[in-house]
Amino acid sequence: MITFQTGLVHTPITPFNRDQSIDFDTYAKVIEFHLRNGADALALPMPEGEDLSLTDEEQRTLLEFAIKKVNGRAPVIAHVSDAGTSIAVARARHAENAGAAAIVSHPPYFWHPKPAMVVEHLAQIGSAVRLPFFIYNPPIESVGTALTTEITLQLIERLPNLAGVVDSSFDWVFMIEVISNGRRIRPGFQVLPGAEFMVSAGVVGGSGAFAPLAAVAPKLVRELYDLCSRERYVEARELQEDVGALHHAVKTVGESGLRDGLAGLKAVLHAMGRECGEPRPPVRSLGEVEYGRLAEAMAAMPFLRAEPRGW
Repeated sequence: MITFQTGLVHTPITPFNRDQSIDFDTYAKVIEFHLRNGADALALPMPEGEDLSLTDEEQRTLLEFAIKKVNGRAPVIAHVSDAGTSIAVARARHAENAGAAAIVSHPPYFWHPKPAMVVEHLAQIGSAVRLPFFIYNPPIESVGTALTTEITLQLIERLPNLAGVVDSSFDWVFMIEVISNGRRIRPGFQVLPGAEFMVSAGVVGGSGAFAPLAAVAPKLVRELYDLCSRERYVEARELQEDVGALHHAVKTVGESGLRDGLAGLKAVLHAMGRECGEPRPPVRSLGEVEYGRLAEAMAAMPFLRAEPRGW
């Protein structure tokens, strides 16, 4: 029986030097920041950690560094996704050997494999380790084949270590179906929102959360999580609206309002005194006008005044 409970999971960014190498000195500060500011667990490197821009060796080194730096103070969930099954399996085994507490992986991307292929891909990853395994349903625009209820139920049947789904699609029908049907097979099966929209997820039975914006507003995210974990959803709605405003500002700062979240996230962190370098290409940095627009949006969010500055 899998009993691993994630709680509030922070998903750190990956800082880079001017030459685009990983800035491990700053990464140590990033990890300490999250541990000081409400993280029950860390998951890395997730999409906001620019995992697709990291080589296999960099991903392994980053994970080893984080686990050593955390030193048992919180669980570290290793993100081991790849379009190639054997590559993802090798990453999962490395994560287990490195001391990760759990692994998370999403369906293959760039192509659109049939559902049976997705099941086999994820089943091979999950069965390669003894760790709790979470499957990740990315935003619809980011995935080749999205998870379905049928795929998830087949994986529950095949994988005794499958602990839950992390859902960033915010397809509420999918979440409700997975919760109601999945828990008939495995009581305690978890469905976690993949971002900070916890009120709606909690109402339909979700728990925990993966929180990219905890890097920006950890106090707000923690308070929202605590209210939702106590099912105080009416009180939580105002905080959820603040999170929604911040989420929109970070994700839509690009040219003509295009979604450019990685650049927006790092730009917001820069404005909060948490310098972490520029994103790796092909993601482009914000221009002066775009940064000014983002700064104006942040100035209109009084809740950010209570948040920490600097690392």
